[in-house]
Amino acid sequence: MAKKALIVWGGWDGHQPKEVAEVLNKALTGKGFDVEVSNTLDSFKDVAKLKELDLIVPVWTMGSITGEQLGPVVQAVQSGVGIGGCHGGMCDSFREATDWQFMTGGQWVSHPGNDSVEYTVHITDKNHYITQGLQDFKVKSEQYYLHTDPVNKVLATTQFPIADGPHVPNGDVQMPVIWTKLYGTGRVFYYSVGHRASDIEMPESLEIMTRGLLWAANAEV
Repeated sequence: MAKKALIVWGGWDGHQPKEVAEVLNKALTGKGFDVEVSNTLDSFKDVAKLKELDLIVPVWTMGSITGEQLGPVVQAVQSGVGIGGCHGGMCDSFREATDWQFMTGGQWVSHPGNDSVEYTVHITDKNHYITQGLQDFKVKSEQYYLHTDPVNKVLATTQFPIADGPHVPNGDVQMPVIWTKLYGTGRVFYYSVGHRASDIEMPESLEIMTRGLLWAANAEV
């Protein structure tokens, strides 16, 4: 039986949510998933339907979510449904929703230098399914500074600072770029690259996102 996924896109248009959702839909359908794509957060309201899924993929930046919409997602992931996403589409979705941040493992707070920063993604765990066989690679886009959950299993990092800002006097720090965690029995995957659809279409990014979503859905084999 095919794995089931729900992709929900919307929010700030600058992150090209529709286009990113299309890229991820193609990647998942290419792996045999039965994918539903929606552009309304009301798709989250039916907890029974969500619990029948294998994977939830949010592609929603800087929005607001009601308790009726958030509660079922949290319950579904706790019960074992996977969740995975990238950039602001998952970790800058709902700034006031601390339950969402608790579940996803992090929250965007800044991107010094905006979208013109060239930085390196360092693969720190070469044995995990998501990153095995991958080499360090460069990205020219937004470099996300995130507040992250200490329980996250970090698979890749990037070094700060590159661009100037108030963080510079603190010195060098390795900021997580890829992580996994558990929320209840649900698997959580996040990748901080993805300001535009073209960032996700990069070969390295597409491989990471595809593997990460498969892992979150317990479909890596």
